Order: sequence, then structure tokens, then C-alpha cells
Amino acid sequence: TVEEFKSEKKTPIIVLLDNIRSLNNIGSVFRTGDAFRIEKIYLCGYTAQPPNKDIQKTALGATKSVEWEYAEDIVELINRLKNNNTEVYAIEQTSDSIMLNNFQPNSKMRTAVIFGNEVQGVQQEAIDVCTGVIEIPQIGTKHSLNISVSNGVVLWDLFDKLNK
Repeated sequence: TVEEFKSEKKTPIIVLLDNIRSLNNIGSVFRTGDAFRIEKIYLCGYTAQPPNKDIQKTALGATKSVEWEYAEDIVELINRLKNNNTEVYAIEQTSDSIMLNNFQPNSKMRTAVIFGNEVQGVQQEAIDVCTGVIEIPQIGTKHSLNISVSNGVVLWDLFDKLNK
């Protein structure tokens, strides 16, 4: 049940969604967060918030099981999390990014990951204050994934590494 889920120990992963346009993507992130029993989701900038029927369409009730909070300013939130035993990583492609398959989360700290706008990605101001940047290795011609797919790949990888 939702009540039992909320009382269970959470995987020390936090997701930050910054300026996400698609309500379906937001709902998918909630549903994936539920699947891996993550700690929390922060909805930042103009990212829509529950309750919303289009978020609910893909979340399938996960907005009730996964803890979430709205935070207007992503940079302020990143700094607050970093001061609270959390390493914060942007999921993005940069010249100094760490490939996801080479990344090892610190088991003594929580790991927060930021997923940015579907077109423009994670804001540079946010990247500048992050602990680092993680990139999903890709060998196709598009060099990008839908945010809900990226979220699923990253959360599975972190969940797997933290539970070994």
C-alpha cells in the first residue's frame, strides 16, 4: 500500500526536474521513482506539479507514494542539498562529464540527479554548482534520449550500484 511504501527505507537517491515541459515525462519520472523507492523528487522552475490529470496519466498514482516538493530556484536547492550530505550531479553531456558506466555513487552520502529541459537540458547555472556531471553513453546518431528514458536508465544504474 501507499502507507507501507512511505514507511519503508528509501534508496538514497533524489531526483530534481528542472523546467520540464512534458506532463507525461513528469508522470513517468514519478512512476520510475516509485519503482526504485527513491527518497524524493523536487519539481523546479516551471515544471508542473500534481495534482494534474496529464501527470497522473503516466504516474499511475505514484504522485501519492513518492515524496515530492516544489523548489523554484534550482541553484539554491542544489546548494541546500550539498550542505545536507548530498552529492548533486547533472545528467548532461559536457566536456568533463563522467560516463554513467564509470560512475560510482558514494554510499555514505545521498545522490541527487538533475534532469533538465527537454530541448535545452540542464541550465548552465545549475551545472556550475553541481558536484559533477554524469553522461549516459550513447553510440547512435541522435546523442540524446527522452527525459523519461534517461531517468529510467540512470535510476536503474544507481539503484543497482547502491544495492550491490
